Amino acid sequence: MSASEALNAQLSDELYAALRERRTVAPLIERHPELTIDDAYAISLGALARRTADGERVVGKKIGVTSKAVQDMLGVHQPDFGFLTDRMWIEGAIDIDKAGLIQPRAEAEIAFVLKSSLAGPGVTAADVIAATDYVAPCFEIVDSRISDWKIGIVDTVADNASCGVFVIGEARLDPAGLDLPNLHVAVIKNGRPLSEGYGRAVQGDPAQAVAWLANTLGAYGVTLDAGDVILSGSLVPLEPARKGDNFEMILGDGHRTVGQCIARFE
Repeated sequence: MSASEALNAQLSDELYAALRERRTVAPLIERHPELTIDDAYAISLGALARRTADGERVVGKKIGVTSKAVQDMLGVHQPDFGFLTDRMWIEGAIDIDKAGLIQPRAEAEIAFVLKSSLAGPGVTAADVIAATDYVAPCFEIVDSRISDWKIGIVDTVADNASCGVFVIGEARLDPAGLDLPNLHVAVIKNGRPLSEGYGRAVQGDPAQAVAWLANTLGAYGVTLDAGDVILSGSLVPLEPARKGDNFEMILGDGHRTVGQCIARFE
């Protein structure tokens, strides 16, 4: 094992322990400025291997930091990517303690569920639509194992794209019948309007964001597989979530409401 491989394995262990012990660590890039995106991905895969050895099962992938609002908020100016497991998929209320969340933030997204696989390079937005079984409104609850969300792109990729848990609404929508770039999302927190955005906030089109993910992961030999849940990125700024908070997102296409999703925190 080379020195860089040994360091990556050490940092994988550190982030996995932080996840399980619900604590944060100092930013990786501040301590190890030599780390690259490839190192970060290797660190992420190492931590994921520990999770799957613990009984978790990969059910999808995610793209994050796709919209300008989120990039400006976090100071990270390129998208990141990570993996989803079955333990991250929450049905019903989100128990912050049981879910092991540390410093959660809610973001409203469009989830894609695939019926056939996508393998980059060369995947287009049209390919994504053809491969999608349905799309649905979704709340991703991001969470960082890096202290105070002081993340750069290396930190967030290493930390599985700052993924915490996710909730998917009941609507099952045919993407071919939707104007994805112009889908409108309104987020309500504790009964009051919080934020709103459009599908075009993520790389101009959520399907294009999924194509970017397929092509980016394709460079590492990873495919998006049939049955995968793919989170396409937040359409609105992230919002801190605490016990007792209730979030609702309403997804609209033109003048009609096509779906909603609830994230209730306990």
